[in-house]
Amino acid sequence: MDPLGAPSQFVDVDTLPSWGDSCEDELNSSDTTAEIFQEDTVRSPFLYNKDINGKVVLWKGDVALLNCTAIVNTSNESLTDKNPVSESIFMLAGPDLKEDLQKLKGCRTGEAKLTKGFNLAARFIIHTVGPKYKSRYRTAAESSLYSCYRNVLQLAKEQSMSSVGFCVINSAKRGYPLEDATHIALRTVRRFLEIHGETIEKVVFAVSDLEEATYQKLLPLYFPRSLKEENRSLPYLPADIGNAEGEPVVPERQIRISEKPGAPEDNQEEEDEGLGVDLSFIGSHAFARMEGDIDKQRKLILQGQLSEAALQKQHQRNYNRWLCQARSEDLSDIASLKALYQTGVDNCGRTVMVVVGRNIPVTLIDMDKVQEEFEGCLFCSSHISFKGLKDKIHHVDSLHQLFSAISPEQIDFPPFVLEYDARENGPYYTSYPPSPDL
Repeated sequence: MDPLGAPSQFVDVDTLPSWGDSCEDELNSSDTTAEIFQEDTVRSPFLYNKDINGKVVLWKGDVALLNCTAIVNTSNESLTDKNPVSESIFMLAGPDLKEDLQKLKGCRTGEAKLTKGFNLAARFIIHTVGPKYKSRYRTAAESSLYSCYRNVLQLAKEQSMSSVGFCVINSAKRGYPLEDATHIALRTVRRFLEIHGETIEKVVFAVSDLEEATYQKLLPLYFPRSLKEENRSLPYLPADIGNAEGEPVVPERQIRISEKPGAPEDNQEEEDEGLGVDLSFIGSHAFARMEGDIDKQRKLILQGQLSEAALQKQHQRNYNRWLCQARSEDLSDIASLKALYQTGVDNCGRTVMVVVGRNIPVTLIDMDKVQEEFEGCLFCSSHISFKGLKDKIHHVDSLHQLFSAISPEQIDFPPFVLEYDARENGPYYTSYPPSPDL
C-alpha cells in the first residue's frame, strides 16, 4: 500500500512462492528413496537441493514491478534499446535513469553495469547486453549469453545484493532460440547458487506468457524439486551442460600443447607426473621462460635462502600453471583469420610457421610480441613485410625456397597463395635440391 492507501503496483519478492514450494512429487518414506537410487544409480549433475530451490522463483509478470534489491534490464550496446522490458523500466524509473546511463558510456555484449533504480521499487538496475544469434557463430553466442548471467550475478554478489530479478535476457529481437537460451540461463544460475548461494537469498525469473511454458519445462532439469523429479529429469538433460560454473565448453576450441615441447610424445604415461618430469626437455622459447625474476632467484640461492631443488620445483609449478592456462585458452578468433598455419618442421628440425600476410589485421599486431614468441621459426609470408625481425625470423621469398627446406605435403596453403606465388615466381614443383641457406 502507498501512503494514501492505494494498492501498490509493485510486487514484493518475499510474497512470491519459491520454486521448491511448487513441488508436486512427494516422497513419503525412505523406502521410496532407496527404490529410486540404488547403490550404483547414476545421479544427476544437478542434484536435488531444497535450500537452492527455496531461493528460486518463477513469476509471470513485468520485471520492472519487482520489489527487490536489483532487477535486470536487457538492452543494446548503447543502452537505448526500445524492447518491451526496457520501455517498462524507463517509464517507471523516470527521466533520471537516462541521465545516469549516459555516464556509463555504453555496455559491451556480455558485460553488466549498474545504475540506481530511481522511481522503481528495486534499489538498483543491472544493465546487460545479450548476443545477436547466428547459427554459424553459435558457440560465441553461447559464451556471451553465459557471461551476461554470470556477470549480473557476480555484480550482485560484489554489491551484497540479497535478491535479483531477471528478465529473459535473450530478447526475440536478437534471434536467440528461447529453449537453448533458457538452458544456459538456468544452469548458470544453478551453478552460481551452488558456489555462492550464501550471498543471494532470492533469484526471480520474470517471464511472459510466451516464455513461461519453456521455463516450466526446463526448470526441473536444473532445479529438481524432489529425488523422484531428479531421477525423472536426468534423461532430458542436454549433452553439453558446461563446466563447473555452467560456462559452455567446446573441446575443438581448446588449445593443446605438448607436456614436453620439443620432445617426442612417445611416453604418455608421464603426462601427469607433475614435479617428476625432466625439465631438460622444456624449450627455450618465450612460453617456457615464464619463470619470474631470474636475478632475484639467483640472489636467494647465493644467500642460501633458496636451494637448486626448490628452484627447480618452482619452475615446474610455474610451467604447469601456464600449461593449464594455455590448454583452456580460446584461440578461435585467431584461427578464424586463416592467417597463421603450423606446418611441421624443416630439414633441420626447426618449427615452421606460415603466415598469410593478406589476412593479418596489421594495425592490431604487436610486432615485438611476434618477435618474442616466434624466435627461431622459419616464415614464409606474402603481401607483408616483417620489419625489424630479420635477426629473429628466417624469411623466405618464395615457395621454391620454402619447399627446399620443408616437404610440401606438410603445408596446406590457401589457393590464392599458390596462385600469387606462381604468378610472381613461376610454377613450383614437388621436389627441389636442398638449399645451403636453410
